[in-house]
Amino acid sequence: MMTNATTPDLNLPHAPAEKTLELALTQAQISYCKPDQLIGGFEGNPTFIVPKYKVAIFLNADLPAQISAVYSTWNLFGFDANQPEEALKSCLSYIQKHRKAHQKQPKHRFTFVDLFAGIGGFRIPLEKLGGKCLGFSEIDKKAIETYKNNFLDPQNPDELELGSVTNLSKLPFENIDLIVGGVPCQSWSVAGKMRGFDDPRGKLWEDTIRIVELNQPKTFIFENVKGLIDPRNKESLHLIVQSFEKIGYVVKYKLLNSYDFGLPQNRERIYIVGIRADYALKNTFRFPENKAKKSYLYEIIEGLEDQNYRTKKEKIEPRDLFGEKVPASRNRFQKTNELNDFFVFCDTRNGHTTIHSWDIIETTEREKEICLMILKNRRKQKYGKADGNPLSFKHLQALVANLQEEELSALIDKKILKFIEDKGYVFVNSKNSAGINGLYRIYLPNSNIFPTLTATGTKDVVALESVQGRTPDEFREKFINQIIKPQKYRPINAREAGKLQGFPDWFAFNENERFAQKQFGNAVSTSVVYGVAEVLTKQILT
Repeated sequence: MMTNATTPDLNLPHAPAEKTLELALTQAQISYCKPDQLIGGFEGNPTFIVPKYKVAIFLNADLPAQISAVYSTWNLFGFDANQPEEALKSCLSYIQKHRKAHQKQPKHRFTFVDLFAGIGGFRIPLEKLGGKCLGFSEIDKKAIETYKNNFLDPQNPDELELGSVTNLSKLPFENIDLIVGGVPCQSWSVAGKMRGFDDPRGKLWEDTIRIVELNQPKTFIFENVKGLIDPRNKESLHLIVQSFEKIGYVVKYKLLNSYDFGLPQNRERIYIVGIRADYALKNTFRFPENKAKKSYLYEIIEGLEDQNYRTKKEKIEPRDLFGEKVPASRNRFQKTNELNDFFVFCDTRNGHTTIHSWDIIETTEREKEICLMILKNRRKQKYGKADGNPLSFKHLQALVANLQEEELSALIDKKILKFIEDKGYVFVNSKNSAGINGLYRIYLPNSNIFPTLTATGTKDVVALESVQGRTPDEFREKFINQIIKPQKYRPINAREAGKLQGFPDWFAFNENERFAQKQFGNAVSTSVVYGVAEVLTKQILT
């Protein structure tokens, strides 16, 4: 998108006005994007957005008054496409003016270095708190492209692109206040097989510790997956903390959830904060209290923002939801006396919001009875030690009265069951989290959580309408008829993923949907970083 030219060639009389403008911006080294790449979108359909300076460029002379009123913090520029040469000169001059104004910003409160920078999840809240970035380190080319488009100006190189952390040593900065970074997490996550320091990505902690030791910042904040605090990684976490302590830092860590900082995402991450000993002697750091107002999916899902799906839930007796025994696996988002805000597609478990393949495929009551009998008995130890054992025809005959092999064959034809030679019958969908037909969970608009975003995507989607029920059976029936059958659900898009991570409306994401989703899945939740950094900067860096 960028060239080395500094003076645009505006002698393009035969080119369309939009193309002329685009070439001029490129030659002037001005980062730009389309309005549909912004987290918050942009009314009025401007031709280009310059996110760094919050400039919107319109190919028309008169800007609607209502647009100017709504975007009072933006710099709106409209010009006559019939006179492109003069208009372009004026437009570029306008942006240059804002470039200079931006360079004369008030003095910063603190400085920071952004390691494993990604697309700027740490930078956004730190700049909001008055921080100045001295340099950033990132190796993913697409992430660097997004980062630069939002934060850097090629004609104002007041910070350094540092390259890979593996090559960094003493940085060319004096008195660094803060070093931050989301250290790559796959080596500690369950999805990454928890290889820890045996994984090359786990060794990036060694580089991080080395950089901190050589540069001695006053403080640091590092983020990592929940798996690092898992008992199986206890020794690794202790080694990381001990290593920082040995180089002169007082270290504290805590597992924080994005949900507790006002985002509708169940995302648990460990935050590790270090304070150089000479500062720690005078200050005591405490992680922030979780007092943020809770938000709901309907507030961020496009097309649902103006509808209030929040209703008071009816209380239901636990025995009416679970029978005589409440499952021990219930989490903080699943009440024992309320209906869930989501439905799970799974043939290997049961529950009041579980949808089985025989619920959405045309089956008889007899076929449903056979499937439920297999579900209830497949985990019993008398049939095997696995968490789900094949049941032979002989076993099933003892469980289902007058069972015929033809009935099982019919369920095989419907791809609900399969037969394993010399073992027996099992469900086709035999993995708990694999879902059914590419779906694992559907979240209702009134839910105030969505599952953790990841770089590899998710099988979780959102319903485009809400349903209510006075009983579990009524709730499930309405969901099947009103949501599943008419397919009133969809995956979240990149813009919504950005909102789930707390990225601001002005942020411009990658124009490729797949890359943008991956980048947001890898990012840190900006609201959590803001909460931690606000306390740290007030207590230590003020």
